[in-house]
Order: sequence, then C-alpha cells, then structure tokens
Amino acid sequence: MMSLFLKVVSVDEARETIRRIAPTTGSEEIAFEEAVGRALAGPILSAEDIPGFDRSIKDGYAVVAADTATATESVPVALRCVGRIAMGRGKPGSILQGSCAYIPTGAQLPAGADAVVMAEYCEEIGEDVLVKKPVAPGENMLTRDEDYAAGDAIFAPGRVLSPQDIGVLAALGVTRVAVRKKPVIGIISTGIEIVPVESNPGIGEVRDVNTYLCETFAGQEGAVPKKYGTVKDDAQALTALLDRAVADGCDAVFISGGSSKDERDVTAQAVAAVGEVLIHGIALAPGKPTIIGRAGRTAIIGIPGHPAATYVGLTVLGRELIHAMLGVTSFREKKALARLTENVHSEKGREEYLRVRLEDGRAVPLFGKSGLLNTIVQSDGLVCIPAGQEGYEAGDTVEVALW
Repeated sequence: MMSLFLKVVSVDEARETIRRIAPTTGSEEIAFEEAVGRALAGPILSAEDIPGFDRSIKDGYAVVAADTATATESVPVALRCVGRIAMGRGKPGSILQGSCAYIPTGAQLPAGADAVVMAEYCEEIGEDVLVKKPVAPGENMLTRDEDYAAGDAIFAPGRVLSPQDIGVLAALGVTRVAVRKKPVIGIISTGIEIVPVESNPGIGEVRDVNTYLCETFAGQEGAVPKKYGTVKDDAQALTALLDRAVADGCDAVFISGGSSKDERDVTAQAVAAVGEVLIHGIALAPGKPTIIGRAGRTAIIGIPGHPAATYVGLTVLGRELIHAMLGVTSFREKKALARLTENVHSEKGREEYLRVRLEDGRAVPLFGKSGLLNTIVQSDGLVCIPAGQEGYEAGDTVEVALW
C-alpha cells in the first residue's frame, strides 16, 4: 500500500529532484527577431569585430591626441582642418600631426587619428580649428573591436534572449538562431467543488481558477500549456487523464488540487498508478503537501489547490521545472530590497514564502489565508524566510522576488 504521507524534504532537495527528472527538449532554428524569451540551444560567437572600424561617439574633430596636450581655454592649440568626414561614404582619408578633420557622431575616424575633441571645445577660424581642451588617446571614440572582437563568445547556451540581445544579434549579422523547443505541459485541475468559469456556482461550488493560473504561468515561462480539463476527487478518473497526458507526449504535467495528508490524496494515488511518487511533502509554506513524481519521461508536479498555495508552488517549483527542461542558465529574476513594516514569524525547519505589497520602499506583509485570491493580486511579490530562520523583525531589509 502506498504511504499516505511520505517524508517531508527541503525545498532545495525538491528542486534538485526536479532538475534530475526534467526531460530535455530538442532544438529548432527560428528567425532572430522571433527569439525574444527563448532559450538558446547553442553558443553565439562573433564572426567579426564590432563595430568593425574606429568610430566617433561625439560630434567634433578627429585629432592626434598628443597635439592637444597643452590646449586650454585661454591658450588653445591651432590645428589645420583638412576636411569634413561624411557618414558612411567611403574611406575617410587620413590626418597627420598638426591637422584635424570634422567628424559627426558614428562616422569612421581617418587614419592617423586616435581621439575626438567635442565640437563645443573647438572654434573654427578660417582653415584652422582652435582646440581649447586636451583629449587622451581613445577619448570620444570606439576602437574597431571595442564592443566585440571576432571569435568572442557572446552568449552561452541556455541564455533567455532579451530585446537587448536581439539588438546584439542584429549587429553581428546573425539572422537565425537555434533555440530549445518549448516544453508541452499538461494542465489538470481536481476538486469535487470545481465548476467551469462560465457557470453560476451552486452552494459549495467555486469556479475553476487553477487551470488558468497554471496555463498562463506555463505560457509566460516559455512552455506550451495543454489543458486536460477538471476531474472530481476521483483517483480513477484522474489516473485516466494523467495517463492520457503521458501518452500524448507531454514533457510535464501540473496537477492542482487533490493533494493532502490523508486518504483523500487522489493525486498521489494517480501518480503512483501511472509512474512513481518521488516526493510527497515539502518543507514549504504554503504548499507542504506538494507532490513530485514522474511517469516515463514525463515529470509531474502535484500542487495544493488553494490559489495562493498554487501560485507559490508554480513560482518556486514549476518555474524550476520549466527552466530545467529548457536548459536555462541566465534567468533574470526581478527583485527589490525593502524594509518590513512589521514582525513576521515562521515555523523553523520550513521555507516560508510571505506575500508582500511594496509601498515607498517598504514591504507590507499580506497575511491572508492560502484559499484567498486577493493576496495574490494585491501583493507585488514574495519574501522567502529560510528554513533555519524563525522570521524577520520590523525594519529588517528583505529581498522581494517580484511577480
């Protein structure tokens, strides 16, 4: 007989288990401008120097820096102006010591020049330019490989591409990139009280919330959600749905609800029927009855059904699974530092996640029960209270992981 409640493990152990059982997805090649939010399947190397030529970053005059060493406002240095450099129109020629050339921002420096004096520190007098401020070699310019040099490793596999990264790919001339395929995640909600969103709930019934929490969270994190509907608290019916999701080739399945400490734990029964339960109970609040299992190559997370617990479970464990399947190595979690407005206590030995609202640099705890929806939308993020800590005091600076 399956144990009703297995040994409670730490959050770190749960995450390690998730990484171990996460199936890897294949790769596909897509247009670079469609790759925002996708994880790279391989490295990106620079095939050339960027910008590829010595380039001015200011409007002014291309000079030999040594010529300006003694320049001051009261005793300027006079240089002969030998021309004006046009943007993107062939080679810009060259200058010798004692001469200069006007150059706009972005234009290529002429041979011999090693700096640019900004226009506001210069004055044209006939064919001469009076320079009133010295510049050092390399000032107000970029060298040909100052951004990236040919052969440089630009991005590593697993990097989730941002809009800034797409700009770099454009500069490198990389028009197609290999990215990891999006994992398919089956979504199942359980509960005898659950009715469709479009229904008018009767006494004791509630509309299905968790299907949509799980679906949209999975999509936001880079997966393809696949809804398998809802089931009552019936282990046989849940087993059939879970078996179908596995047969369909889902990389993972999120099951919300049906997880508890007693004989009503239909999720554990269903997971055991199609595969194996690896973890049943995590030192996590909210979310202690969370289940981690697998069926063949399909990873399974059974998350408690109260919406706040569901969302914490998705944030702490569901994201870990999706990122492990994608091989993500560079997730940029948004965080903020804030001071707690009141004391918060936690049971030692469990990792607790406190929902907080940010107000002018302060973190206001929201102590609502895990069955309430309002604390999810009223909060700005989570504060983690480590397992070995009994809480925080008012005025403590805490790190808030933003939603």
